[in-house]
Amino acid sequence: MKNKIETPKIPLELEDLSLTLEAWESKEEIKHGRFTNISIENQSASRVSFDIVVFENVIFSQSSLPEVELTDVIFDKCDLSNMDFNGSFLHRTEFRNCKLLGTNFANSRLQNVSFQGCVADLSLFRFSKFKQVKYTECSLVSGDFFQATAQNLEFSECNIDQALLSGVKLKGVDLSDCSFERLHVDIEDLDGCIISDAQAASFVGLLGLIVK
Repeated sequence: MKNKIETPKIPLELEDLSLTLEAWESKEEIKHGRFTNISIENQSASRVSFDIVVFENVIFSQSSLPEVELTDVIFDKCDLSNMDFNGSFLHRTEFRNCKLLGTNFANSRLQNVSFQGCVADLSLFRFSKFKQVKYTECSLVSGDFFQATAQNLEFSECNIDQALLSGVKLKGVDLSDCSFERLHVDIEDLDGCIISDAQAASFVGLLGLIVK
């Protein structure tokens, strides 16, 4: 199913906030700005909101922003590995060519969100709610989507090997151009999932069949 995803609404001119960066506080609001070519370290705050913000070539280190709210936000060539975004809300947000190794998006709501060319192995999306979300040319090896709720979720040319999709209803989800050797899925959730002929053998074992 091809999704029409709303893109972030970003004006051409944004104030550069990189030089004025200070420690973020819980429930702080950051609006209409750009962070470029910096390292953001040891930031720890909850319920911070970002509205119309661009992060470009930003490295996040030893930071935690649980329950963050992202609206009209772009992350471009950023490293958010091991960041804690547990329980967050993302709307009209894009991740472009980012590192998301082990990033925690568990228990979050993602609406009109796209991931393009990202390395997101071991990332956590368990118990999250997806609405109009697309992964394009991403590595999601051993990604954890356990019990996630999917409404118009799309994977295009992604490596999803060893991904945990148990409890995810895959009806209408097209995996036919994705690569994987094995997936962790439940038989009852595969109804209506779209796969290629070559991928069919990977699911035979779930049905208790032996290919001769």
